Amino acid sequence: MNAGDTVRVRLDLSYDGTSFAGWATQPGLRTVQGTVEDGLERVLRLAALGLAPARLTVAGRTDAGVHAYAQVAHIDLPVAQWAALPGRSDRLPEVALVERLFGVLPPDVVVHRASKAPAGFDARFSALSRRYTYRIADEPGQRDPLRRGHVLWARRPLDVVKMDEAARALPGLRDFAAFSKPRQGATTIRELQEFTWRRPSDGPDAGLVVATVQADAFCHNMVRGLVGSAIAVGEGRKPAAWLAQVLATGDRAQAAAVAPAHGLALVAVHYPPDAELALRAKTIRALRSLPGSN
Repeated sequence: MNAGDTVRVRLDLSYDGTSFAGWATQPGLRTVQGTVEDGLERVLRLAALGLAPARLTVAGRTDAGVHAYAQVAHIDLPVAQWAALPGRSDRLPEVALVERLFGVLPPDVVVHRASKAPAGFDARFSALSRRYTYRIADEPGQRDPLRRGHVLWARRPLDVVKMDEAARALPGLRDFAAFSKPRQGATTIRELQEFTWRRPSDGPDAGLVVATVQADAFCHNMVRGLVGSAIAVGEGRKPAAWLAQVLATGDRAQAAAVAPAHGLALVAVHYPPDAELALRAKTIRALRSLPGSN
C-alpha cells in the first residue's frame, strides 16, 4: 500500500498498567499495544477485507505495571476505511473512531482523542520529550488503599531535600548506562532535562513524595533506576553526591535496585510545532553521541 493510500492518525490514550505486561505486544501476554490493536481490528475489520492489520507506533514503550495518563501513538489507516468510520452518521471519522473504540476496549485503557496527524508526524521520533512522575507514600497516614496500585508505600521516612539535591546534579546529555538495563545495539546516551523531588502541600498528591523526570527519551528501566537510587539517598543509606558518582561509573552494578513499576506514570509527551515535525523525526533517528565522542 502506498503512502498516498493511507492517512496517519494520532491517538491520545491513557491506561492503568496494573494488568498489562507492558506496552509492546508479546506472545501469550496481555499488553496495551495488543489490546488496542485488537480493538482497532474489531472496529475496522481490515483482515476481512484482505488488508494488513493496523500497527501502532508509540511515543514511549512502558514496562509492565507502569501507567500512562497521556500516551501518544499513531497508526496508518487505508483512506477508504478512515472515511467509512462514521457510517451513515454525520460524525467526523475522528469522533467515530473514538466512540467505536470505547465500545470495544476494556475499561483499563481509553483512547481519548483521534486526529489526522500533520505532515511529518511520527509519535516516536517526532517527540521532543517524555515526562514521568513517580509517587511514594512514606508515612502511614499517606497509605491510601484506593491508590495502592499507583503509589509506592515506602518502608521508612524519606529525606526529600537530599533526594532533590542528588537528583538535580544529573540533568544534561549523559550516558545513563548505570541506571538502565542494557539492550544490544542500543545507546544509553540521553538528554535528561529534569529530575526533581518534592512533597506537595496541597492537591491530590499532598503529603506524598513525588519525582518528576523528563528527558528527550529514556533507556529501558532508566526512570525506575534513577528513582530506586534516589530512594537509597532519601533513606540515608547513601549521601546526596552518590547519585552523580554512580552515573560517572557507567556501571549498573553500582546503583541501587530499580523502584517498583506501579508508582510510575507517563504524564506528558511534547512535540515541536507542526512545521518542525519531519526534521525532528529525521534528526532523532541518528545515533546519539556525547559531544566530542565517536
